[in-house]
Amino acid sequence: MKYDDSAAAREATDRARAFMEEVVLPAERSHAGGESVSHETIADLREQAREYDIYAPQIPEAHGGMGMAFRDVLPVFEQAGRSLLGAPAMRVDAPDEGNMHTLELVGTDDQKEEWLRPLVAGEIRSGFAMTEPAPGGGSDPKMLRTTAEKEGDEWVIDGHKWWTTQGGAADVLLVMARTDPDAHPYAGCSIILVPTDTDGVEIVRDIPHLGQSLVPESHAEITFDGVRVPEENLLGAENAGFDIAQQRLGPARLTHCMRFSGMAERALDVAKAYMDERDAFGSSLADKQSQRFSIAEAETELHAARTMVRDAAERITAGEEARVEVSMSKVFAARVAQETIDLAVQCCGGAGIGRDLPLADFYEAVRAFRIIDGADEVHKRTIARAAFENTDPAEIAAIPQFGNPAD
Repeated sequence: MKYDDSAAAREATDRARAFMEEVVLPAERSHAGGESVSHETIADLREQAREYDIYAPQIPEAHGGMGMAFRDVLPVFEQAGRSLLGAPAMRVDAPDEGNMHTLELVGTDDQKEEWLRPLVAGEIRSGFAMTEPAPGGGSDPKMLRTTAEKEGDEWVIDGHKWWTTQGGAADVLLVMARTDPDAHPYAGCSIILVPTDTDGVEIVRDIPHLGQSLVPESHAEITFDGVRVPEENLLGAENAGFDIAQQRLGPARLTHCMRFSGMAERALDVAKAYMDERDAFGSSLADKQSQRFSIAEAETELHAARTMVRDAAERITAGEEARVEVSMSKVFAARVAQETIDLAVQCCGGAGIGRDLPLADFYEAVRAFRIIDGADEVHKRTIARAAFENTDPAEIAAIPQFGNPAD
């Protein structure tokens, strides 16, 4: 299927596809199912990504990336999603990808030199600490309870976070904290850079969770007890944390959509190959009409998801916030990816739930997609609110007003 991608995007996607086919997928297939790859393996893949000129395409050249436009990197992200090794190999993996984007957007020159450049190079890792245990902020971030108070030339942070992706292995955390207790929650929070070796930072545990096994993956519970960092560790403007987070989350949600779109496409490729080879009841599984129709539905919905994400990305590139379009893309792409991978598992039967194929890992990874970066219900709330705000008053006036039936 052809899309209105630029020449630069198509050329980069061709290189990414070659890198996946010639390097990443063979590395994945050679690895024992159910075991995690080593950090050395990922480092080696990153070196080869540089050789294919496909490393960190979304980051400006000044900071070690390729400097591609946001709209142009989307099909590259889709290629990376075809294997769980693809995103870390190309350095488009969450949460570092979103954190790098945030540092690029609002970081000072010193912050970029200290944190962004080594993040892009893969020398350090990061985490975004926003979600809190009840009664703190979860899907409703207005409930945020972590605080940061100014004392002299330092911020003093106290709070409790969890589900901080990669937090247990991170060198630096982007911590969302309330810095003005008297302001509206959306106007009184800031993001502060906190090195994880700072006194008072305790990694309580890595939370046991549903998830893939191929790439090391953790979500940490972290406490902050009188943590002191210099005032210059404030990321962006004071009390602008939610505005900055929104700038981070919109593009990050779309890049997630494309990575999982690539994962779903690979799942269909695996399923179709299996169905071509497997006979049952007198013919190949690929000749069974029910399965063929299910594959056709999945192909159609994946096309719709890709088109929807590209539309939202173009709006962001044009300077729009595109919150509704991003929410629609996130809800739709997450559902389509989950249903497509579920179908692929079903088509492959016993082989689908085994670890010799990547489908079991895909299946566990994709379920979280409907929760991470905003649960389905949060995005539907955004979509519905906009839908009702745009109700035509003339349509309301035309609704018959019924009184007592006896009148």
